Amino acid sequence: MAELLQFAFSGLTVGAVYALVALGFTLIYNASDVINFAQGEFVMLGGLVTVFLLAAGLPLPVAALLAVVASTLVGLALYRFAIEPARGANAVTLIMITIGASIFLRGAAQVIFDKRYHSLPPLFGDTPIRFGGAAILPQSLVVLAGALVIVVLLWAFVDRTLFGKAVLATAANKLAARLVGIDTRLTVGFSFAISAAIGAIAGILVTPITLTSYNIGTLLALKGFAAAMLGGIGSAVGAVLGGLLLGLLEALSAGYLSSEFKDAVAFIVILAVLFVRPQGLLGRARVERV
Repeated sequence: MAELLQFAFSGLTVGAVYALVALGFTLIYNASDVINFAQGEFVMLGGLVTVFLLAAGLPLPVAALLAVVASTLVGLALYRFAIEPARGANAVTLIMITIGASIFLRGAAQVIFDKRYHSLPPLFGDTPIRFGGAAILPQSLVVLAGALVIVVLLWAFVDRTLFGKAVLATAANKLAARLVGIDTRLTVGFSFAISAAIGAIAGILVTPITLTSYNIGTLLALKGFAAAMLGGIGSAVGAVLGGLLLGLLEALSAGYLSSEFKDAVAFIVILAVLFVRPQGLLGRARVERV
């Protein structure tokens, strides 16, 4: 029982990060129908920028805030200079643009920072908390709490604010949103900015546990995409559920089978969803009238 609890704690911690990455995918997909494979690079930027600003002598809260701002600006630049000029292009072209952006950001991070792995100090120490025979790090609770707070704030923004409803309207029907006076370019750009900020926060929260480097974004993007597909691409609740489930599946497969299978789980999930339930757990099958 203690072993199962240990795997569950580890899986939920990593799954919370996957959920935030998947949430970024979902926000951008809903607003612009774009699958942004550069989403993992925002997680990398959040962690690395914080590490180097902290090394430069800034307090951790200031370094983290500046890292989120920097990642948000990169997200806006991605939309303004790469996605917006290609509006109207087919889905494959837009995906290739985001993959190219991912490669560019990874190369830039390698030049600006370095190739080593870095960590951040945990917020509440590194003494494990014992529960049911298992041990959980305080930083893991910070990751889970941070993910929960982000999800609640995002829900409150979309459900309770006028601009949030404009984002929903743009996601539902861009043409209709334009006809009622909504600036769809602004709302799509805002979605890119928020997705980048969420990714950066995820990177800051998880770096004390998993370390960060210039090349972590690609695998995170693939796993976040797998989580979004598992939960149902386009569903925010599904993104969170898919991320947590994927994290649990990874931890259990690594614990009971072999750690060599851990990274293969995401690809198995993608294939399983495509073959069994293409719309995901909470997604709706698309109906097209002709």
